[in-house]
Amino acid sequence: MSAFINGIGMISPQLTTDPHLFLPEVKEYTADYLTCIEPNYKEFINPIARRRMSRLIKMGITAAKLALSDANLLPSTSREGSLPDAIITGTGLGSVEDTERILSGMLAGEVLMNPTPFIQSTYNTISSQIAITLKCHNYNSTYVHRSFSFESALQDALLQFDEGTAASALVSGIDEMTLNHLNITRKAGHWKIKPANNLSILSSHTPGALAGEGAASFMLANAPSSSTYASLNGVQTIYRPADVIQIENHIRRFLSGYSLSTDDMDAVILGHNGDCDYDSIYDKLGAGIFREQQQLWYKHLCGEYYTSTGFALWLAANILKNSLIPAAVKLNNRNPKQLKNILVYNQYRNINHSLMWLSK
Repeated sequence: MSAFINGIGMISPQLTTDPHLFLPEVKEYTADYLTCIEPNYKEFINPIARRRMSRLIKMGITAAKLALSDANLLPSTSREGSLPDAIITGTGLGSVEDTERILSGMLAGEVLMNPTPFIQSTYNTISSQIAITLKCHNYNSTYVHRSFSFESALQDALLQFDEGTAASALVSGIDEMTLNHLNITRKAGHWKIKPANNLSILSSHTPGALAGEGAASFMLANAPSSSTYASLNGVQTIYRPADVIQIENHIRRFLSGYSLSTDDMDAVILGHNGDCDYDSIYDKLGAGIFREQQQLWYKHLCGEYYTSTGFALWLAANILKNSLIPAAVKLNNRNPKQLKNILVYNQYRNINHSLMWLSK
């Protein structure tokens, strides 16, 4: 079952909140991690409610409203037809900031702790707050599967479309980064030791990725509309493949399930993140199964985080809608004659691998 992407809301370290602009310029950073360019929340959230919201929840609600507005479904939240049949969110860590506030209070010996950070630290708070803001009482679910979180949310929506239990779904992938969390996971070798330049991370040849964050929301439906970007036709996850040969076999089987091959893909979006220990997987695929395809990358724009494939889906959908590949995301210059099919392949530390196929 395919899903039509009828609206997108994207908050990222790039200028992505305006749906009428597609990477008008690329922001360059030299930093420990990439942080989102946040919009003016006054335009999207009631100031009284906003006062108690964490940064992650504000990003999630705003991204959701941007997606609905892009699909021409806002601001009439009183109309039942304007509400999604399902609100599904994927997050790898939920609100890190609120979790840190709770732990900091405990370490400081606070007796009467503020309950708000505890409530907002639970993973399903984002989906719940989106539903409360929209006054939507339909199906609501959250997936916390680390770097499979966003793909699990997409698969849920596709299954509901296939079963006929939903005709539309607001699917989001949201994660944030904080300095404390960065420093803790940096000790495990996840991130660059020193501040890195996002546009030159591929030439660093050092271990660790450049961390990032983002909030991506997609209004999916089982029918196209005047605002449709592209069709999302398939999502698959792969856990701990033995080697690159097994990954190639998974990719071939995934595409053959739709009577396709890599020759039918006009472009492939890969998840290079500057970590020399794991980017070699993309390099081998690029020299092998994807050698004839236009190869693109995206994590220099948003950084690495558990639901970064939300940014990749935003990029693929915009490329198909605009029939344009920005020069900033090209890894090679195959210059495809058409832009009809795009494959997204991502892996996180060679543990969680995922595939998404989109078509015009």
